[in-house]
Amino acid sequence: MIRRRVAIGLGLGTLLAVGAASTALDLKARRDTALVEHTMEVLEKASELRLLLRQAEAASRGFALSRADRFAAEFQETSGLVPAAWAELRQLVRDNSAQSERLRSIDGVVQRRIELAGELIRLQAANDRNGLQALMANAPGSAAMTTINETLDAFTEQERRLLAERGATSRQTGTWLLAIDLAGVAIVLAIAAYLVRRAYLSDRALRTSLTRSQATATSLEAQALQQRGDLAAAYDELRRSSAILENTFNSMAEGVLVVDPEGTIMLANQAAGHFLGTDVGKTFAEMLAANRFYESDATTLIDDRELPIARALRGLSFDRREVVVKPTDGRPQFRLMVSGRPLRNSADAISGAALVYHDVTEVHEIERLLQQAQKLDAIGKLTGGVAHDFNNMLTIITGSIEMLIDAVHDRPAAAELAVLISRATDRCTELIRHLLAFARKQPLRPRDIDVNATVEDIAKLLRPTLGEQVEIRTILAEGDLIAHVDSAQLANSLVNMAINARDAMPDGGKLLLETMKTVLDEAYAAANPGVAPGAYVMVAVSDTGAGMPTDVKDRAFEPFFTTKDAGKGSGLGLSMVYGFVKQSGGHIKLYSEENRGTTIRLYLPAAHMLQQNEPEHAQVLPRGTETILVVEDDPLVRDFVLAQLEGLGYTTLVASHAAEALTIVAQGQPFDLLFTDVIMPGGISGSQLADTIMATRPGLRVLYTSGYTDNAIIENRQLLPDALLLTKPYRRAELAQMVRRALDGAPAGGASPASPAPLPRA
Repeated sequence: MIRRRVAIGLGLGTLLAVGAASTALDLKARRDTALVEHTMEVLEKASELRLLLRQAEAASRGFALSRADRFAAEFQETSGLVPAAWAELRQLVRDNSAQSERLRSIDGVVQRRIELAGELIRLQAANDRNGLQALMANAPGSAAMTTINETLDAFTEQERRLLAERGATSRQTGTWLLAIDLAGVAIVLAIAAYLVRRAYLSDRALRTSLTRSQATATSLEAQALQQRGDLAAAYDELRRSSAILENTFNSMAEGVLVVDPEGTIMLANQAAGHFLGTDVGKTFAEMLAANRFYESDATTLIDDRELPIARALRGLSFDRREVVVKPTDGRPQFRLMVSGRPLRNSADAISGAALVYHDVTEVHEIERLLQQAQKLDAIGKLTGGVAHDFNNMLTIITGSIEMLIDAVHDRPAAAELAVLISRATDRCTELIRHLLAFARKQPLRPRDIDVNATVEDIAKLLRPTLGEQVEIRTILAEGDLIAHVDSAQLANSLVNMAINARDAMPDGGKLLLETMKTVLDEAYAAANPGVAPGAYVMVAVSDTGAGMPTDVKDRAFEPFFTTKDAGKGSGLGLSMVYGFVKQSGGHIKLYSEENRGTTIRLYLPAAHMLQQNEPEHAQVLPRGTETILVVEDDPLVRDFVLAQLEGLGYTTLVASHAAEALTIVAQGQPFDLLFTDVIMPGGISGSQLADTIMATRPGLRVLYTSGYTDNAIIENRQLLPDALLLTKPYRRAELAQMVRRALDGAPAGGASPASPAPLPRA
């Protein structure tokens, strides 16, 4: 009796010691997690500060280039946020003397950089050219920004090392915690087995004694009663101990399962039931019917023979195998770390298996968000004047070809040649849009497009671009594949991915472009947060290149991350693709292994039908007899517009700049429509010219034109959103329709950005 109580006491003491150690490690794990989250917050705040400084610098330069008030306002707003962000960052690293000293060393440099940017705006606003030349000659701003970037790079690198160290410490603590929990379970099972065994032996001894002592039953009755009393006390002790063990077992955060050789559950705590929907008495087959088990990628189904229970029952031991459990009854999925051991009897035969399930769903999500967090940034735009002039030239070419088609319509050979030139011009127009999309971030203009047609066009463009050493193949789904996206940005994304694929195949290889219809279901969406279930158009770009190691693949979509040599890549290609797909409501997946090539899949939201434009030759162009004042600084464009308008029956007045147009107005010449370029030399814009004329002619109708293709005119508050704007290059049909729309519509109510109506930003 005493030995039994001593054994039980020792077991409970050991169990309590294990519980205390588990509690201590749990507290340490929480502290480690808090340190990881703190380091993540420092990194995010450093990135925020760097972004604010870049935005302030960009706004200052934007004002220096354009003298637009919105850049000055943007600088004031952004620079005002820098001190608070700086103070928050210094507060976050106050306990790290090295990092605090590193930030303190550039405290004055940051302040100086903001002051220099503000000085640039002030000098530009005052038109102080001498001051500007002196400021730009010394280039103190660039030197200061270089110092800031170098210091912040060193600061960020140190924080990333801290994050790696603290993450490793946190994972080690979790491993120790799991080991202690397993030890606790083993002690619980050992105590229970010991008590059951002792009770069994006591009962058997009692029965044997009663059989042999039947003749002396009367004299031994008192002893038998005493023995029964002892047995009852032992059972009471056993029940109390079992209650303690059961409460401890069920309160564990880790799920514990013990199964027999056939897979029937013999022991399960509440956590295991929560994870797997199982209970004592259920079989392995019932567990499979209630759940689907996937590898850590959440998409690869695990074969039944490779499931943790099946492996343990085959005699295999394993630790921390990651599985994703997706219940079939609608319960949320879990990501679990499973450790398993086979149980053996005295003959060393497998008598069952014990498994412990540790929930890492939340930890995995935090790590995923950390690894995949993207901070998209805009790249510089092409020079406005170059784009403007190039579009002007293209407008002349397009319009002249249309006139040529009309002139030679009775000569089939010449007409066919003119049509070929027109098609080439259309291709050139599309190519210009692609090239502009490479160098500037444009507001998306989603519409229903035929994805197959876009992929075919890009494949034709890529063949001379990638070179003969790269074989390009296309596998397109049958029928119309319609997606609701921005076609220019889709083309830009395909070119970006193709160029990356070419760089991964320096000795040549194969590039495969694929399209197909697909449906992402609820299960896929649950495993990939941010994905909306529904119909998608999938576009895949695959190469046979070097592939990516795991560390590169995990950072592939990070802005400015690149494995290319200095000067050969900005690191913005895939991050631009990621931003475009996400902004379009789609989904992107990257698959890559070293020496196995890379596949990137874009899932674009499917549309219902493709909008077909009416062929121009089948349209009846609207005409008129009104008088139009044309104000255009480019002589070639001016001559083209005059020829087109006169061919449509209109009478034209012409001016090369705003001052000449005001002279015509002062002479009292009547006209019905002002057709003016938005940006012109001489210091007076098209909107200012319209405001001046409408002061004396309030019923005037106005139509604007511009060569900017990315809504820069409206973004820069040159026009109100409801102003009529004809974007260059344009066809005769577009010109005719817009002129007629302007003449038949309501008179212009003013185009100045000074109007009290707020201007929405794209």
